[in-house]
Amino acid sequence: MTRALIITACLVVILAGLKAAATLVVPFLLAAFLGIILAPPFAYIKQKGIPGAIALVVMIFGLGVLGILAVTILKTSLDQFTTALPTYEASLRAQLDTVWQWLEEQGIDAPKEFVAENLDPYFAMRYAGRIARALSGMLGQALLIFIVVAFILVEASGLHRKIHSIPAVSEKGIEALEKSFEGVRRYVTLKSAMSLLTGVLVIVWLWILEIDNALFMGLLAFFLNFVPTIGSFVAAIPGVILGFILLGPGMAAVTAVGYTVINVGVSNVIEPRFMGQGLGISPLVIVISLIFWGWLLGPIGMLLSVPLTLAVKAGLEISDDTRPIAVLLGAPPKE
Repeated sequence: MTRALIITACLVVILAGLKAAATLVVPFLLAAFLGIILAPPFAYIKQKGIPGAIALVVMIFGLGVLGILAVTILKTSLDQFTTALPTYEASLRAQLDTVWQWLEEQGIDAPKEFVAENLDPYFAMRYAGRIARALSGMLGQALLIFIVVAFILVEASGLHRKIHSIPAVSEKGIEALEKSFEGVRRYVTLKSAMSLLTGVLVIVWLWILEIDNALFMGLLAFFLNFVPTIGSFVAAIPGVILGFILLGPGMAAVTAVGYTVINVGVSNVIEPRFMGQGLGISPLVIVISLIFWGWLLGPIGMLLSVPLTLAVKAGLEISDDTRPIAVLLGAPPKE
């Protein structure tokens, strides 16, 4: 009983410290998972006879170019969105008036007063400002993230030997740990590829429909696709609303259909073929982890909720004392 109380108290202190230091912890977590994604191609380049220092420079340079490109697209799209806000607000009111008129013609009492009282025309502008400030923070932390990723790639080659040199860890625990972290690497890599596919398809669909800010909506779909269960749904809302504002209810419905086909096709058809038999964790745990990591680390915690949970499960599998908890976190056994 005393031991359980001590462990619980230690966990509370650790979690409180993580929440207080979230702004410092999040960049290191991002760097860690970027390192997981980049470690296999880094090792492949080295196997081709390219010196490690040159391979490292190539990987970091490529990552920097992609990061700068993504932030530039986001910033440009946000500036365009902010500039077009007055036009969007006028179009939104015109479209709503059309909807109210149609509802009244059908004999339905339209909630005009409720919408007028609760619709804040400056909400989008304030939200865009918050995103811009967040992007500025990301630019300020980019150098730190790149440095940590570089050291992770350097240390990755010797990690296997370090794990085997730990005397308190059994061979069974090492095998379980390596298997679990291979699952983390596989999930992060494949999820990144599926999110990239989702983002590209969203960009193409919105471009075909001639809806503004297609690149921004695609990047939003890419990032939010990492959030389990609700991410794809949340990513569709801005695109559908923009379709409604610019082109009316009919095009909003077409936009929603396109998002649905893309999300269902990628998440339910393509992704399972590559993910295999699943993540090895309970669906209930996935939902709880989304809430928990989001509360602890903010929006980035929601994006990384599944790989963080997989990493925790991997750590619990090392010891015989904590392995039962890892089993409870895992998917139910097949009958």
